[in-house]
Amino acid sequence: MRNTCSLGLKPQPVDQAPQAAAIFIVGTFKNTPESHANVRQWCAAYSGLIRAVGHRAPEGQLRCVVGFGSSAWDRIFGHPRPDLLHPFIEYGPAERRAIATPGDVLLHISAQRMDLCIELATHLVAAFGNAFEIADEVHGFRHFDMRSIIGFVDGTENPSGQDALEATVIPDTQTVFAGGSYAIIQKYLHDMIGWNALSTEMQERIIGRTKLSDIELDEDTKPSWAHNALTVIEDDTGEEIDIMRGNMPFGRPGHGEFGTYFIGYASSPTPIERMMENMFVGNPPGNYDRLLDFSTAVTGGLFFIPSLPLLETLAQRPSLDEAENINAFKPALTVSHDGSLSIGSLKGESQHE
Repeated sequence: MRNTCSLGLKPQPVDQAPQAAAIFIVGTFKNTPESHANVRQWCAAYSGLIRAVGHRAPEGQLRCVVGFGSSAWDRIFGHPRPDLLHPFIEYGPAERRAIATPGDVLLHISAQRMDLCIELATHLVAAFGNAFEIADEVHGFRHFDMRSIIGFVDGTENPSGQDALEATVIPDTQTVFAGGSYAIIQKYLHDMIGWNALSTEMQERIIGRTKLSDIELDEDTKPSWAHNALTVIEDDTGEEIDIMRGNMPFGRPGHGEFGTYFIGYASSPTPIERMMENMFVGNPPGNYDRLLDFSTAVTGGLFFIPSLPLLETLAQRPSLDEAENINAFKPALTVSHDGSLSIGSLKGESQHE
């Protein structure tokens, strides 16, 4: 069934294409009542901080997306919780593993100017106070004509407009978590010396597209282990399932470090997890993504992206430290006549995303 979400749900800007600059920050929270209270206060201040910084340079198109990991949600916000939020699943053998790394919160800040990203990141991190500890920070940049650091156009298959909204946002046929999304992140480091030693023809076979013109290889030429052959996921009717990729290149030339920060947004994490399983395990097993011979995933995390109204509501939620069961949430949470949960005008999330 086609997603029928509407803009009235006020989702975070998960359906937007990458911009010229981005900062990705993953952090953890101290497990204390004071820390949990700070995080909930931060949720109330979040939108105002973005408006204050963005107002200084509207042409910079400043955006931010915030998401929370499974453990943090349980500790800080309690029940109800997003149905499909769980710890990041690791895939693959030791030599090409999709690893899980610590992450309670994700900040994806983007703009047409890096100074806006830096300014907003400074305020958002400071607002967490002593609750926050950095786990990873990556500064991404636009590389020529939207190419990855390995030279191929990235984001070719991204949906746009209403299709992007439908691919990324839990629809309004669902309840409490309507307007929310899921994000999976992975930081990849590339062996640029090994990659650049390959012929252009071999690089194209590994990616599944031509390097200059960005045209997909025909089925007779493209190997079954090509990157884009393994990352196309279809539903039960054979229709391709879209996700929104916000990938950005990054690099530290003085350290010889070059990579791609993968971030995928979707209304369910399942399609992205199937992509990762195909890439790292193989489809069938052993027929893995040969790009992984030159790219190593060094981080991995799954986050739930609440809608803007839900994010404001989370500021009033007690944590598990302060509530023994769901009855503690009655001021913000009610049960409708059909048995579903609702927060204000929002209703609880279905099991089928």
